[in-house]
Amino acid sequence: MSGDRLYPARPFLAVSAAVFRSGRVLLVRRARAPSAGPWTLPGGVVETGETLHEALVREIAEETALTIAPAALAGHREVIVRDAEGRTERHFVVLSFAARWLAGEPVLDAELAACGWHDPAAVAGLDTTEGLAEIVAAARAILGEG
Repeated sequence: MSGDRLYPARPFLAVSAAVFRSGRVLLVRRARAPSAGPWTLPGGVVETGETLHEALVREIAEETALTIAPAALAGHREVIVRDAEGRTERHFVVLSFAARWLAGEPVLDAELAACGWHDPAAVAGLDTTEGLAEIVAAARAILGEG
């Protein structure tokens, strides 16, 4: 994680996507601390001058080499991590979108350790980031995937 994202002066806006292909959702595992470990959605920080959809398409392409079509907002999460003294070490507001896979096969960048297409009904039983099952369920409903 870049130094400007530690102990930030303001929250960072990020996007993620529940990408569906043939009834399955793409989940990834981050390669680096502090986010390494649980399954989550691919995505990243919105850059100045980007629309949310532009950021989403760019981040998914960078992290996974996939081409996607964003559909609609499926939910949001706030990630606030405090250090031992109670100072805000990290703060992200993540807008999670439902999206359809258009083309490509996953090729992971250095930020990701693993990926897989999962049965959306099984997500609740996996080790995931907080609230992931609810985001996936909302995205599935938006896309009519179940």
